[in-house]
Amino acid sequence: MATNPTFTISDLAREFDLTTRAIRFYEDMGLLQPLRDGPGGRNRVYSARDRTRLKLTLRAKRLGLSLTEARDIIDMYDSPRDTGPQLRKFLTVLADHRRQLEEQMADLEANLDEVKTHEKEARALLAKIERKPG
Repeated sequence: MATNPTFTISDLAREFDLTTRAIRFYEDMGLLQPLRDGPGGRNRVYSARDRTRLKLTLRAKRLGLSLTEARDIIDMYDSPRDTGPQLRKFLTVLADHRRQLEEQMADLEANLDEVKTHEKEARALLAKIERKPG
């Protein structure tokens, strides 16, 4: 009989290049639910499910989703309910996030255009100063 793989907090920290503190934070947020082992339940034992949830959490973070949004979406996939509502919720979250990113991108592009304009003006002024006979 094959046993399911388990991981220590150090295993996950190493694999995902995280601090153990960050992993404990994700646990506090309800994203991970390790079993407790050892004297007084001091040792955390993470399942393959916890490892997958951590991987999905980090992916959601890279997408710019909040940890609450990440947890809500990941929890939906954990439940055995109909996937239609889950996918609609996921699409809504992604659409909202895409809109935020597009707004940020428009702001950045406007800011970049302004910087380019100032650079062009500064170069023109510098060229004029350097052309004057001293």
